Amino acid sequence: MNGGERDALMVVVGILAQGLRFATPYLYAALGEMFGQLSGLLNLGVDGIMLMGAFAGFYVVYQKPPEGDIAVYLLLGVLVAAAAGAAMGLAMAVISVTFGAEQGISGIGMYMFGFGLSSLLIKVTVGGPTPVEYFPEVPIPVLSDLPLVGEVFFSHNLMTYGAYLLVPVSWWVINRTTLGLSIRAVGQNPEAADSLGVSVARVRYFTAALGGAFAGVAGASLSIALYHVIQENITNGLGFIAVALVYFGAWTPAGVLIGSVLFGVVSALGLWIQTLGWEIDSNLAAMLPYVVTIVVLVFSVQRARQPAALTKPFERGEG
Repeated sequence: MNGGERDALMVVVGILAQGLRFATPYLYAALGEMFGQLSGLLNLGVDGIMLMGAFAGFYVVYQKPPEGDIAVYLLLGVLVAAAAGAAMGLAMAVISVTFGAEQGISGIGMYMFGFGLSSLLIKVTVGGPTPVEYFPEVPIPVLSDLPLVGEVFFSHNLMTYGAYLLVPVSWWVINRTTLGLSIRAVGQNPEAADSLGVSVARVRYFTAALGGAFAGVAGASLSIALYHVIQENITNGLGFIAVALVYFGAWTPAGVLIGSVLFGVVSALGLWIQTLGWEIDSNLAAMLPYVVTIVVLVFSVQRARQPAALTKPFERGEG
C-alpha cells in the first residue's frame, strides 16, 4: 500500500469513527421517540427537550469544584438531563393525552419552550458559549488495538457505548416483554387494548416520559460528550432529524440504528470535507444532513407502515 492509499484509508477510518460518535445523540433521541410513536404519541418537541437536556447536563458538570470527582459529576449530569427530559415529556403527555390537544402543534410548542428557556438560562448563567469537562474516550482493551476496526468501533466514550447498547435492549423490551406488547397494542388499537385492561393513558404517559428522558440524555451527549461546550441552539435541528429517523427505521431499533449511523457518517463527512479543504462550498457541506433528511422522508413515508393510532387521541368509550 503506497502513501496515497494509506492516507485515503486513514481518512475513511476517521470519517467512520467520527460518524459513529456523531450518531450518539441521534440514537438516544430517535430510540426514545420510537417508543412514544409506537404507543401513538408523536412528539415534535424532541429538539427543545434536547436543548434543555444539554444545558442541564452541562450546568451540573460546570458546578464541579476543583477537588470534585469528575466521574461523579458527569454521571449526575446525565441523570439530571434525563430527569429534565422526562419532566418535559410528562408535560407533553398532559397536553396531548389528558387534554387531547393536537400533537403536532403541541410538539412545536414544546420545542419553542425548550429553545427559549435554554437560551435564557445560558445567557443568565454563563453568558455565552462555555467549555466544560467531558466524558473521555475509553478504549476497550485488546479490541481497540485491532488495526482499523479498533479505532472505528472500540475507541469511544461511555455515552457512545451506552447509545449502541440501548439498541438490543430496546428490541428486547419491544418484542419480548409484556410492556412492549402493551405499548404496541396501544399504538395499533387502543380500544382493543383498553378492553383487555391495558391503561392507554398510563402507557402513553410512560412512553412520553421515557422518550423525554432519552431526548434529555441525547442533549447531554452533545454538551458533555461530543462538543464539550454549551451554546445556544447546540442541537441545530438534530431533534427533528431524530423524529425523521423513526420513520426511516420503520419503528424498529435496527432501522433506527442504521439511520442514525447513516446521518452520523454524513455529518462527519461534512466536517471532513471542510477540514481537508476539498473544493466544495462549506455551506453545501453543512447542508448534507438536512438534504439527506428530505430524501429519507420522501422514501421512508412511502414504504413505512406507521402505528395505526399515531397522533390519534383516545377517550374511553369511543369507537
